[in-house]
This record gives sequence, C-alpha cells and structure tokens, in this order.
Amino acid sequence: MPPDFETVHALRSDVALQIARYTERLGISQLAAAKQLDVPQPTLSKIVNGHTSDLSLELLLRIAVRAGLRITLQTGVVPQEAGAFVSASRTSPGRAVPSGIAARTNASPKESLRGLTPAQRLEIFVEHNQLASELRETGRAARAAPSRQLAFRR
Repeated sequence: MPPDFETVHALRSDVALQIARYTERLGISQLAAAKQLDVPQPTLSKIVNGHTSDLSLELLLRIAVRAGLRITLQTGVVPQEAGAFVSASRTSPGRAVPSGIAARTNASPKESLRGLTPAQRLEIFVEHNQLASELRETGRAARAAPSRQLAFRR
C-alpha cells in the first residue's frame, strides 16, 4: 500500500477511535449515540468496532465535529507518524470539574504563551507534536512487545 494511503488509513482509524471513546463516555446505547451524532446506527457500529475501511475520513471528521471533539491531525515523513489527537473537547460527559490547582496550572502556560511571537508558538506546537508522535510510537512498540515475547517462548 502506498504511504499516502497508509497515512489516511492511520488517520481514519485514529479519528474513529476518538469517536468510539467519546460514545463510550456518553454511557448510552449505540442507537441513542447514533441519533445524537446524526449517523445511522450501523455506521456508528462500524466506527466503534474499528471497521472503517469503507468510511471516508471526511465523514469521520464530520462526526467528530458533531461530537464536539477538537481533533488535531498529524502526518509525518512515514505513515507510522500519522495520528489524530483530541486536544480538548467542548462536551465531555462525566468529566469532573477541575480543581483550583488545576485551573492555576493550566492558566500558567496560557499566560506564558501570550508573550510569544506567532513563530515561537508554531515552533512549540511542532515540538509538541513531535513529542506526541514519539510517545505514540513508544506506546505502539510497548503494545507489540508482549506478542513478540510470546513468539519467543514457543
């Protein structure tokens, strides 16, 4: 499969995963979640079960927007660097109200960013995405490691 197709496949899978996580947090039936997201229930079932090969990335993005998910898409030099990350969500069902300490901690970086130029902000954003990509790859490698260990034991 060409790298561009692999990248789109990775993005499609990750956006679907974020939608699936959102619907799980809702704590309602798939049918009710599908109605809320204005999609047919069988389509939502495909998303939740990871069967996204016949769904377009655009459809998945539209559903993510309906869910209020703020998603950052990332591509890279190789398809394995591609991913979709939820940066924040307008509607987070069941999410606790942040404490005063959390509010002050979150406010501090925001205040720091105000003094930066747009170029500096972009540089920080790119560095953040690179770190997120490395973390993602480390997670994938860690998930794959147990299956490799089992193969050696046989």
